[in-house]
Amino acid sequence: MLAYIIRRLLLIIPTLFGIMLVNFAIVQVAPGGPVDQVIAQLRGNGGALARIAGSASGDTGGVAQTRGARGLDPAIIKQLEHQFGFDKPPGERFLMMMKNYVTFDFGPSFFQNADVIHLIGQRLPVSISLGLWTTLISYLISIPLGIRKAVKDGSSFDVWTSGVIIAGYAIPSFLFAILLIIVFAGGSYLQWFPLRGLTSDGWSDFTWWHKIGDYLWHLVLPITAMVIGAFATLTMLTKNSFLDEINKQYVVTARAKGLTERRVLYHHVFRNAMLIVIAGFPSAFINILFTSSLLIEIIFSLNGLGLLGYEAVLNRDYPIFFGTIYIYTLIGMLTTLLRDLTYMVVDPRIDFEARGA
Repeated sequence: MLAYIIRRLLLIIPTLFGIMLVNFAIVQVAPGGPVDQVIAQLRGNGGALARIAGSASGDTGGVAQTRGARGLDPAIIKQLEHQFGFDKPPGERFLMMMKNYVTFDFGPSFFQNADVIHLIGQRLPVSISLGLWTTLISYLISIPLGIRKAVKDGSSFDVWTSGVIIAGYAIPSFLFAILLIIVFAGGSYLQWFPLRGLTSDGWSDFTWWHKIGDYLWHLVLPITAMVIGAFATLTMLTKNSFLDEINKQYVVTARAKGLTERRVLYHHVFRNAMLIVIAGFPSAFINILFTSSLLIEIIFSLNGLGLLGYEAVLNRDYPIFFGTIYIYTLIGMLTTLLRDLTYMVVDPRIDFEARGA
């Protein structure tokens, strides 16, 4: 197993390099850029140049080619390109960027007075918190519900719960989030929950139990919106896994020996049926983190990594943009490795190393 882990870790290097290269190349041909943003500010506010002083970074971005620069002093354009590091060839900028990223040196933000690694460190716990809570609650709902549906397969309970699951899967999480805000966050009806943020004003002065309660109170709506779509697939996976095991010969034999249905279900079927469900936990977490958190963070104004990256795209803040891509990609690949290792732990019959993976 050690050799397999080493190979997978080494494979992360070229994969990560390739993903960053593709994104860097796309940015080079994308319209707009930080220089364009500053030029637009200069045309409307002569003091914009002073606000970006000291924000130089030589590791990201693309060369500024903008029609908005026409009529401006070329010296100012050259100064901006030098300040943002765009006076170097793209290949040199990319290699310099990757060299710094190896040590997690993402440089300073173009438009925020802080280092990118500091901003990511502030926002990452929010995104991870949303992902973990959503995954845990989804499992707590889906496993018992999936088992019950398997036991009651074809019954009225199975039929109407399947209808609820299909409806939940069909409703996008961001639309459900908006509905929750309208109904429960002062939109048109009730005002039971806060509209934005993960904590209330003055949270640092609360007692520890008040801090926990306030944090959980703020989580109710965003987590509910994320769970509504996350539990559907997992519930059906659990049901189908149990149905597959229930119909096997060893279950028939156990029943023939006189074992109670509960003992057959939870002492024999459960252990085998839950292998794929448990092993899929890391993958479920990373899928929720990548696909659901961005829009939820935007809707509920949660200062997570998804919102940070979204704002960076809008503002052409390339150090933040590339830094968040780097972190997300690294987390995704490490979680994929953890998923494969989990499969090997819960089911010794699976041996990726023997297959030359």
